[in-house]
Amino acid sequence: MLPRSTDPFPDAVAAFVSLVWLGMLLGVSFLATPVKFQAPSLELTVALEVGRVTFDIFSRIEWGLAALLVIATFFPRAPRAEMVFTAVAVLVVSIQAFWLLPVLDMRVEAVIAGAPLPPSMHHGAHAALEAVKAVALVAVGLVALFRLGWRDRPENVAGGL
Repeated sequence: MLPRSTDPFPDAVAAFVSLVWLGMLLGVSFLATPVKFQAPSLELTVALEVGRVTFDIFSRIEWGLAALLVIATFFPRAPRAEMVFTAVAVLVVSIQAFWLLPVLDMRVEAVIAGAPLPPSMHHGAHAALEAVKAVALVAVGLVALFRLGWRDRPENVAGGL
């Protein structure tokens, strides 16, 4: 079994990637998407089309971020918690890319074509998975920051805040 890495660079990369990804996730999924559907002058079909394109592009970006995070956590052999939370984030991206987004795309196509659809659990499932991914990314970032000694620096101690 390979020993754990003591090199700080992979932890810095893991913290950076996970927190940048988290910021993008919060901006796309929890801010821009819900707000778009509150705009009264934006037709539902247009909002759905914009959402489909947005999530298609964001999914591709997430695959790149997931690859960087895997490289930063698995190859230098980060702590188990960091690897587990990275695996959770990658698993969620996989579920979304290979199952959920295609199903949601088909529903969007049907709505755009004018077919009435009954409510489904797919949007709720997507939101729940986005929340799980966000928690996993926060955890990866915190573990990596703690390994970098972030909590031990005087400016980060409660008395120094």
